[in-house]
Amino acid sequence: MELSRVMHHPIISLSRRLRQTPYTNRVAASGVKGYTVYNHMLLPTFFRSVEEDYHHLKSAVQVWDVACERQVQVRGPDAARLVQILTPRDISSMSDDRCIYIPIVDFDGGMINDSVALKVEDERYWLSIADSDVLLWVAGLAHGMGLDAQICEPDVSPLAVQGPKSDTLMERVFGPKIHDIGFFRFKRLAFGGTNFLVSRSGYSKQGGFEIYVEGEPWGVAVWDALFEGGKDLDVFAGCPNLIERIEGGLLSYGNDMTRKNSPFECGLGRFFYPGLNMDCIGGEALRKEAERGVSQIIRYLSIEGPDVPPCIKPWPVLFVRHQNIWDI
Repeated sequence: MELSRVMHHPIISLSRRLRQTPYTNRVAASGVKGYTVYNHMLLPTFFRSVEEDYHHLKSAVQVWDVACERQVQVRGPDAARLVQILTPRDISSMSDDRCIYIPIVDFDGGMINDSVALKVEDERYWLSIADSDVLLWVAGLAHGMGLDAQICEPDVSPLAVQGPKSDTLMERVFGPKIHDIGFFRFKRLAFGGTNFLVSRSGYSKQGGFEIYVEGEPWGVAVWDALFEGGKDLDVFAGCPNLIERIEGGLLSYGNDMTRKNSPFECGLGRFFYPGLNMDCIGGEALRKEAERGVSQIIRYLSIEGPDVPPCIKPWPVLFVRHQNIWDI
């Protein structure tokens, strides 16, 4: 039985609270069969089936509507200071072409978000966020601490191009300069009389790019150019794939980890420890946790047997006399 057909779910009722993206019409025309809600926006979950999408992603190239990866822009004289306060990772050596994966934590060291920070220019940063209201957190801190920084959500809607043929497709649309972009680095590349920030990154282990499309009217033009350029590459609309991301060890905020978990429990300590930034919010709590040791670590595991239904509640896993028992 296919994973995507195990359970039937009610439809999602659309309203102004649930925003569409610049690519929603193209996603619908591509045959999307499921959505979830992510940062108050629609995020596709599968097209043909989770399994078919998985195999295609590993062999060809897909275009993903990930406009739900909203950007929190931090701009002003205190922008760098504010971003540093958010995370235990040191951003002081961050170059103008580098993406940095940063855990954002609360006062107790619990995960608020796992974001990708980009230094767009001096005194301007983008935080490409997972599914939580980081903008409100950052704006509140800026105001409460009296920092000279303006916080907003810019009109930026990312598209991801993922899969082993992504380099070929991206070269056809953006030119050979895409080969000069290193892993978790970015460049501004020309498209149709404008330019977009393009990074070698994405929520898969198959390799690929993320295009930060600035200006909603450009969305359809970029989407169509990618599909026109990839006709012979078996290009297909896709989305973050549940099977592939678990196999790759990529955690999903709100599913695998929440504010109850610290970065150490999420396996993210390698990004900031032992060089822990004690001046960040939650720095003292993280220091104490490092000293006493981590009590639990999130891991993926394989369970033999038939397909399991979609997870809508935690499944405790118990170890009793070396026998695994799971309560579903």
